[in-house]
Amino acid sequence: MSRAARRKKFRKQALAGAVLASAALNARPVLAADLAALLRASQALQSQVAAASTDSAQRFDIEAGPLSDVLSSLRASTHLIILLPDETFGAIYSPGVAGIFTPERAIERALDRTALSYRFSDPNTVVVEFRASEQVAVTGKTAPLPSPKFTESLLDTPQSIDVVNGQTLADQGVTTLRDAVRNVAGISIAAGEAGAQGDNLTIRGFTARNDIFIDGMRDFGSYYRDPFNDEQVQVLKGPASVQFGRGTTGGVLNQATKKPEGQSFFSGTVNLGTDLTQRATMDLNEPVKTLGDGAAFRLNMMATKANVAERDVAEKKRYGIAPSLSLGMGGATTANFSYLHQQENDIPDYGIPWLFNQPAPVSRSNYYGFANTNFLDTRADIGNVKVEHRFSDNVTATEQLRYSNYGRGVQVTEARVPAATTPSTPIDTINVDRNQITVDSTETYLTNQFDVTTRFNTGEVHHALVGGLELSRETSQPIRTTFTGVPNTSLVTPNPYSAFAGTGTVSANTDAHAISSGVYVLDTVSLGEQWDVLAGARFDRFDAHVSQSVGVATAYTRVDQQPSWRGALVYKPKAIGSVYFDYGTSFNPSAEALSLTAATVGLPPESNRTLEVGTKWDFASGRMSTRAALFQTTKLNAREPDPNNSLLQVLSGTQRVKGVEGDMNGKLTDRWSLMASYAFMSSELVSSVAYPAAVGSQLANVPRNSASVWTTYRLPWQMMVGGGGQYVGLRTASTTVPNDPTTGLLKALPGYWVANAMASRSFGARFDVQLNVTNLTNAFYFDQLHPGHIIPGPGRTALLGLNFKY
Repeated sequence: MSRAARRKKFRKQALAGAVLASAALNARPVLAADLAALLRASQALQSQVAAASTDSAQRFDIEAGPLSDVLSSLRASTHLIILLPDETFGAIYSPGVAGIFTPERAIERALDRTALSYRFSDPNTVVVEFRASEQVAVTGKTAPLPSPKFTESLLDTPQSIDVVNGQTLADQGVTTLRDAVRNVAGISIAAGEAGAQGDNLTIRGFTARNDIFIDGMRDFGSYYRDPFNDEQVQVLKGPASVQFGRGTTGGVLNQATKKPEGQSFFSGTVNLGTDLTQRATMDLNEPVKTLGDGAAFRLNMMATKANVAERDVAEKKRYGIAPSLSLGMGGATTANFSYLHQQENDIPDYGIPWLFNQPAPVSRSNYYGFANTNFLDTRADIGNVKVEHRFSDNVTATEQLRYSNYGRGVQVTEARVPAATTPSTPIDTINVDRNQITVDSTETYLTNQFDVTTRFNTGEVHHALVGGLELSRETSQPIRTTFTGVPNTSLVTPNPYSAFAGTGTVSANTDAHAISSGVYVLDTVSLGEQWDVLAGARFDRFDAHVSQSVGVATAYTRVDQQPSWRGALVYKPKAIGSVYFDYGTSFNPSAEALSLTAATVGLPPESNRTLEVGTKWDFASGRMSTRAALFQTTKLNAREPDPNNSLLQVLSGTQRVKGVEGDMNGKLTDRWSLMASYAFMSSELVSSVAYPAAVGSQLANVPRNSASVWTTYRLPWQMMVGGGGQYVGLRTASTTVPNDPTTGLLKALPGYWVANAMASRSFGARFDVQLNVTNLTNAFYFDQLHPGHIIPGPGRTALLGLNFKY
């Protein structure tokens, strides 16, 4: 299909998305009218509030301290009635209010970076309430993750967990999930494999491509995720098959989405960038009283178009819509209905080729594809229903059902230096082959999770017991096309606008489906105030069938039945700290990514185990959290080619990553925030039958050192500045290539630093102007690597935005 035809198809799909959005907003015949009436009533109320009590600014000089003291001073200064739902809320730390603000803006300042929001119940009465989307408990401890599988606070959960909150995403101007997780050391970004474009991550040295989740349920599609609907991004490190099923060797990445809330608001952003970025987002929330108390509707939308700084031709274009409706919030039974549609139409970029195991010495802007025929079109439609019922304070049941449908069409060019090229060949005479990677695929995922959480005592011992059942069916139908006769181009001066020519032949037509089921139980046993013991077990059955209809028809079926285990011991020397030891297992079936061949159909799953010792501490009433951990993850039986039969694979390799990591996240002072992390990972191919010469080599895409830091400081005059960056150490593109006697490593990329900065200025309570600059020094570095190509990172980019909130 031509690029013009793809564009036309994209416009039709965009229209379909708009129809779906309209259907979502008009699912109930009177809902749109109700929302309009409610919006008018809300605006009238806000006008009354503004006229009665917030029409003039005044100076405040209220010191930081307990929220009860700060609000008491606000009451005296503004003559407003400010209500707390419970006296325990008064113990929460408040940064105070210093400066000239309207009363409403002063309340926002008093609640800044807390778990609380506010609303006017009448022109003179302010109700402070818990914001469900935040993950901070009233006690000052970080609350459990928003999943029934986790019952303890983050402080007492024996596992390394990194959380990138929504405020950090906003301060950094993040527009992709990949940029969000750059805040977490120990994660590497990889270039797309031939048949799997989209987010491709490595966590603690092992691929996490199939370990991306949304609200605790697998996000199966191959697409580039935009965080416009994310409240926060969570990285859970170490094997977690007990909680999440197959995979999770290095960890899990979970996107916690935005949920409807009890108060009205409307916010958004408009951005323009030096890389020709045009981006707009919108976040609308409104209670729906006609559907009963505790009902609210929320709508998030996004549209983005951008080029890539210092890269020719490459372009990104996507939009998304995410409506959600919650019923019964605050009651015994709550229900949430949500839908996500994200669609993208890119000119993809596979970077530059390797030349004699080094990046080709060419301009960073070189583009080797065909500007008029290369494309990457993706679509994700995800519908979700979640119902939670609280039988009592000690027993809760959660039922969650999701259906996902993903579409992907791609034709991308990978430049390859001809094998006949020698070091003596003049570089300006080298022409590269333009390998066309072409896929048209549809994936679906239907899954159901049922969880029950119960708390009870056996004598003096307290239990938090979680049990659950998961059932799912997933399908994949990729069609791959191979081209011959594609014209080559110069390595030094490629022509991306040359006419495409070539003959395409369908090389693979695959129909794959898998049915999986899992049952699990986790028990956290509290032995007094200072000791917890966690024990968990899970049993999974994974039944995969893959057929191929091109050439000689083939069909393969494999059924794997695998247990997983987890155990941990937690010691709490103080209420603000914990020390833990954790052991966990996970497994990777051969058909994990719905791919099965004659070489792998006979192989049982790879097995993994992790040992971790760590400590976590919360300081300054929970404002600052720190953690550190020592860990070792071992893949006991990695898949490798059979040395005696190249058509088969065997489980004969051992891979290991061990290291230390730590992070800090929170507020150093009332005005100064910090998020910093560091990871040292020593990776090694411990044993190999197929590649004995590579034993001792560093694992692919695993830097020994990685670090990230981001800090912001609130200045007077309603200004804020911030800055930071990331460091990624030396990485290799392949694990199994032996050491080179000259360079020490083959296809290795040097480490790099990238520095970023931001500044913002508030204009009243409603508007902010924000400037973000990424890659301040315009460093030329390689961001993503693959055995066949390397993708340079973007050059210096400035993004100017207007943020608004009503």
